[in-house]
Amino acid sequence: MYQKIDFSYKPVLEGEKVILRPFEENDWERMVEIIAEPELRRLTGSVTNDKEAEEPEEAEPIKEWYQSRNDKDDRLDLAIVDKKSRELVGEVVFNEYDESTGNINFRILMGQSGCNKGFGTEAISMFIKYGMTELKVHKIGLEVYSFNPRAERVYQKAGFVLEGVKREDFSYNGEYFDTRIYGMLKEDYFKG
Repeated sequence: MYQKIDFSYKPVLEGEKVILRPFEENDWERMVEIIAEPELRRLTGSVTNDKEAEEPEEAEPIKEWYQSRNDKDDRLDLAIVDKKSRELVGEVVFNEYDESTGNINFRILMGQSGCNKGFGTEAISMFIKYGMTELKVHKIGLEVYSFNPRAERVYQKAGFVLEGVKREDFSYNGEYFDTRIYGMLKEDYFKG
């Protein structure tokens, strides 16, 4: 049995390019804009075709979601903020923590304004470090679709190892794609 983690503590992590911080009251407005980006909706598997990707999201559920993140003690959601401009560009999340194994799921979401600046790489590095050194998790896992090789490269660069493939697990515009499963063990992190 691993330790129980109380995720009610929401840290502020500061890097050279980004700050990871708890969501603030009006951050939902920016998140509505980010979540509405068709490419992001496709890459996250939030939609299954181009028509759905272009349809607007309802703001109220997004508002409720982001205004409730800091109240959660079973997951950790942090905003990714461009340190220079102070613009919110995305989020990092630890969820689905399993006390019996010490394993946790990781995901990241980055709006277009935060792409190709090294923000994602730094945010992942900082968040993984927090998970391994402060939360002391055993393993961090994630899934990514095969049509997102850019994300795969970032995950591999961060030290994640391909563990398996769920073949033709997701369909977009009627075409099937694999889901790739990545993981990083505590020993991988501390060896690297």
